[in-house]
Amino acid sequence: MKNIKTELKWALIFVAVSLLWMLLEKLSGLHSTHIDKHMYLTNLFAIPAIMVYVLALKDKKKNFYNGQMTYKQGFLSGFIITMIVALLAPLTQWITSTVITPEYFPNVIAYSVETGYHSSLEEAEAYFNLKNYMVQSVIGALVMGIITTAVVALFVRSKSQ
Repeated sequence: MKNIKTELKWALIFVAVSLLWMLLEKLSGLHSTHIDKHMYLTNLFAIPAIMVYVLALKDKKKNFYNGQMTYKQGFLSGFIITMIVALLAPLTQWITSTVITPEYFPNVIAYSVETGYHSSLEEAEAYFNLKNYMVQSVIGALVMGIITTAVVALFVRSKSQ
C-alpha cells in the first residue's frame, strides 16, 4: 500500500477536481440556461485533468523515485491512478447526478429532443440517464486516463538514465 500512496492521493485529488468542475459547470448555467454550450465547454476539463496527471507523476518522480523515473515507472504510476479513478467513477457520477446537479438529465433530455439531436423522448431518456453515464464514466476514465498517462509519462520521465 505504501508503494501506491502517491497514486491513491492523486486519484482522490482527481476525483475532487472532477466534482469541483461539475459544480462550476452547474453554477455557470451549463446544465440549465446555457445547456446549448455544454457539449463544447465541458471538454475544457481536459486542462485540469492533464494538470493533475502532470503534478501526480512529478510528485511520484520527486518523492518516490528520488528524481529519476523511467517512462515505464511513470506509465505504471499513471495507470494505477487511472484504475483508481475508474473504480471511483460510478460514485463520482452518482454524486454529480444526484447531489450536485440533479436537474441535468431532465434539462439535457428536453434540450436534445427540442433540437432534434434525439428524435424522441424515449431515445433521449435511454441515453441520458445515471446508469448509462456511470458506464460511460468508467470507460472514459480508462481511455482518457491511459492516453493522458502515456503522453505525460513521456514528458515527466528522466531524460538521462
